[in-house]
Amino acid sequence: MMDGKQMQRNDEQRDHRTPRRNRSIVLISALLGILSMAFVAMGGGDLLLKIHRGIDTFGKVYREIAMNYVDEIDPERFVRSGIDGMLKSLDPYTVYIDDTERDEIDLVTTGKYGGVGVTIGIRDGMVMIVGLLEGFSAAKQGIQVGDRILEIDGTAVSGSNYERIRLLVRGAPGTEVRMKIERESQAHPLEYVLIREEIPVTNVTYVGYVGAGVGYVKLERFSKTAGEDVRSGIRQLMGDGQLRALILDLRDNPGGLLDMAVDVASKIVPESSLVVSTRGRKGSRELKYYSYEKPILGDLPIALLVNGASASASEIVAGAVQDLDRGIVLGTRTFGKGLVQTVTRISDRGSLKITTARYYTPSGRSIQEINYAEDQDLSPIELSASDSNKVFRTAHNRQVYGESGIWPDSTVEENQLSGLVRELQRKAMFFRFANRFKAQRGSIADNFRVTDEILGEFIEFLKEREFAYDAQLSSRLTALKREAIKEGFGSRVVQRLEEAAELARNERDTLLMNQRDELRRALTIEILGVMKGRKAQIEATFPYDPQLQAAIGLLRSPATYTQLLKEKTRP
Repeated sequence: MMDGKQMQRNDEQRDHRTPRRNRSIVLISALLGILSMAFVAMGGGDLLLKIHRGIDTFGKVYREIAMNYVDEIDPERFVRSGIDGMLKSLDPYTVYIDDTERDEIDLVTTGKYGGVGVTIGIRDGMVMIVGLLEGFSAAKQGIQVGDRILEIDGTAVSGSNYERIRLLVRGAPGTEVRMKIERESQAHPLEYVLIREEIPVTNVTYVGYVGAGVGYVKLERFSKTAGEDVRSGIRQLMGDGQLRALILDLRDNPGGLLDMAVDVASKIVPESSLVVSTRGRKGSRELKYYSYEKPILGDLPIALLVNGASASASEIVAGAVQDLDRGIVLGTRTFGKGLVQTVTRISDRGSLKITTARYYTPSGRSIQEINYAEDQDLSPIELSASDSNKVFRTAHNRQVYGESGIWPDSTVEENQLSGLVRELQRKAMFFRFANRFKAQRGSIADNFRVTDEILGEFIEFLKEREFAYDAQLSSRLTALKREAIKEGFGSRVVQRLEEAAELARNERDTLLMNQRDELRRALTIEILGVMKGRKAQIEATFPYDPQLQAAIGLLRSPATYTQLLKEKTRP
C-alpha cells in the first residue's frame, strides 16, 4: 500500500502533465470517441458492452503507464505504438496518419504539391536526384540528374532518413529551400537556393505512337487529374487522324482515387455502364459507380497492359474493360488490392485511414486476393464466401474468376533480368556510369545506342569501382561448404568447395562478356534517361518490351483480337 505522501506525490505528477501528454490524451479520446459512435450505430447489447469495456481498459492502461511508469516516456510515441498495435490486427491499409505523413494523401487528392521539381531516389545508399521537371526551380537553376544531395537546409542527409528528406524538400509555394549537392564533374560541393512552387502531379508520363496507327498512353497513378490527363493524351493521338488502336499501360501503377478510376474508365467503356461497386459491413449500402460520358475512343480496339504491381484503381479499370468486353487485358495477373479506404480526421494532429468496403467488378467478382480477416475475430468488412473458384460472366458470356486480382486475357511474361544486371542496378552502377558519361560527353544523339567501345569503358569503370558480384552459384557453393563443415566432412572436401566458390566469384569478367547484349540495353536505357529525360528513356525500352510488342501485334490482328474476346479467361 502507498502512504499519504506517496499518494500526494502521484497527485502532483498528475497535476503537472506536459502539453505533449495532454495532446496524447486528447488524441486517444478523439479516436476512442469515433470508435464508440461507430459501434453505437451498429447496435447489439453484448457487443456494445465489450466495446465500452475495451475503451475504458485502453484509456486506463495508457493513463497509468504515462503517469507512473518508472522511466519517463514520450506520451505521443507511446500512444502511437498502441494505435499501431491495435490496427496491425486488421489489414495493412488501415493505418493512423499523423500530419507529417499526410503529404502523399494530399498529393493524390489535390493533384498538386509544393516543391522544387526534383525526383529523389536512393542509389547504393546515397540520396540522389533521379529526375527533374522542366520549368521549375531546380531545373532552371542548374540542378542535374545524378547530383548527390549532401544537405537540405543545413540538415545532413543519408539513405536512412529518406522520408525526412522528402518532407524537407516539399513545402508551401514561395518558400526557400537550401540544397548542397555533390556533382561528378565538380571538385567541390555546390550550393543552391531553390524556390518552392506549386507543381501539378504527372499522371500520364508518355503519349505517342508505338506502331502505325497504334497509340500508347502510360498512366502511372490515379490522382485528381488522371481522367483529364488520359483524355488529353488520347486527343493528342487523335489529332492527326491516324489513330486506329490504343494501348493503355497500367503496369506498376499502384492506384489512387476511386473517382478517378471511374473517370478514366468513362473515357473507354460505353456510356452508363457499371464500372465498379463497393460493399461494406453486413447491412451497409452497396454503392454503384457508372460511366458518365460517351467514350472518346468510340469503338476503337484497346489493349490494357497490367502486371503484378498494377493495383487498386488500375484493377478497377482493367476489371471494367474485361467484364464489359471493351478490350483485351494483356500481361500478368494484377496485385489483388480490392479494398476501399476512407480517411477520417481524428484530431488536429492526425487522421485514420480505415478500410470500409470492398471493390467489385461489373460481373460481381471481388478484386481482393488476400483475406486479412481470416482466422481473426475482428473484421472491418463483411466476408463473403470465397470467389476464387466461382465463375463469373462477362458481357459476351466469357468466364472470369474472382478474388485473385485481374487475370489477363492474354498472359505475356515480362523480361526477366539476369542476376548480374539486377546487382548492377541495385548498386547504381548503370546510374553512376551514366552520370560520368554525361560529364565527359556533354550531349548525345537522339538515336544513341551503347557501342562496344562504350561497353568497354563501362567494364573498366566497374573494375575501378571494385564491383564484386557474388553470383548465385558461388553463394550456393559457400552455403554447401558450411553444410559440409556442419556434417563433419574432411578438410579436403571443404577446401575444394571453398576453391569452387572463389572460382565462381572470379568469373565476373566472363559473366560480363557473356551478358554484354543485356548490359548494352540496360546501359543505353540509363544513359538516355540521364541525358535525354524520361520520355527518351521510356522509348528506349519499347523494342525490348515483350508485353508491349505482343499488344502491338494483337491490335494489328483483328481476327486474334476478336477471338480473345470470345474465349474464357483462365484462373
